[in-house]
Amino acid sequence: MSKTTGRSQRGGHTGVSIEDVAAAAGVSTATVSRAVRGLPRVSPATREKILEVASSLGYVASSSASGLATGRTRTIGVLAPFVSRWFFSKAIEGADRELHSRKYNLSLFNLGGHGSNRERLFSSTMVYKQIDALLVLCMSLTEEELEHLHKIDIPLVVVGGHVEDCAYIGINDYDAASTAVRHLLDLGHKDIALLHGDDETDLNFDVPRVRIRAFQEVMTDAGLEVRPEWDQWGDFTVTSGQQAFNRLWSQPGRKPTAIFCSSDEMAMGVIFEAARHGVRVPEDLSVIGIDDHDFSSSIGLTTVGQRPDNQAELATKMLLDELDGNPGAVHSEVAPHKLIVRETTAPPS
Repeated sequence: MSKTTGRSQRGGHTGVSIEDVAAAAGVSTATVSRAVRGLPRVSPATREKILEVASSLGYVASSSASGLATGRTRTIGVLAPFVSRWFFSKAIEGADRELHSRKYNLSLFNLGGHGSNRERLFSSTMVYKQIDALLVLCMSLTEEELEHLHKIDIPLVVVGGHVEDCAYIGINDYDAASTAVRHLLDLGHKDIALLHGDDETDLNFDVPRVRIRAFQEVMTDAGLEVRPEWDQWGDFTVTSGQQAFNRLWSQPGRKPTAIFCSSDEMAMGVIFEAARHGVRVPEDLSVIGIDDHDFSSSIGLTTVGQRPDNQAELATKMLLDELDGNPGAVHSEVAPHKLIVRETTAPPS
């Protein structure tokens, strides 16, 4: 009797599973999946054999997965921990721009925060969705999750940070953070606070740690003290920037003359809350961020700019080129960043 496991849902409705085809053809299920979907890395002889076996067994790929003549879904998955925050929405915009130009669809997998549905997402949803490739935005992947992705053997790129053994597109976060801190040092600031990302979640992997290390090492190299009470955390939102400012200003003792914020949104929160407390920016407090958020120019925020939309567009192009039969199209690449000096930084008074 043919298997009728959950995994057989990837096929049609004959009761014949992809495992049945793989066993009869003497290949892995990943190879069967690639062959029937027209994906690369399958020899013509192997593809022909698998298609003959699938036909003889009556295995029929679902219409959504078969893509009719090509065997592809013409759908790229985008995995994001959030969609409401600036980096992710801009990255999705860039990915969709490239997909639209090449007549591909986008399937969004939104974890909606702390990833409570991650296990099901990786073990079943992505498999059943039959995406041709996957773009991962700014989050870590566990060994088990990577194993699931390797099983379906689709091209994969990470945007916005590093994941072990995966190609990635993103800025050099150490250099970007160092650029921001050195700008404050060049202005003459010595009392500098740090507002960094919270690494308590599993979403942002090495980015917060790298930016923290850059701040600490640049300050130490300049012979300046890194004051633990001026080390503040946030979650890359405006609200967390406001909360961090309040914690800083409620402390006794002298106040910093500048704050390096690991994102523009947190920097905006600092600026908004500083105004409520009568602290002038930049006369009393210089503020610098990272990103060049859409609103940064409007409020005159000095920042280290990056383009997540361009990063995701490039990553998507790599994925599609790989699917079009260009081996090696998917590779790691460092995206540019640049210091943009505006009105929120000045020499200490």
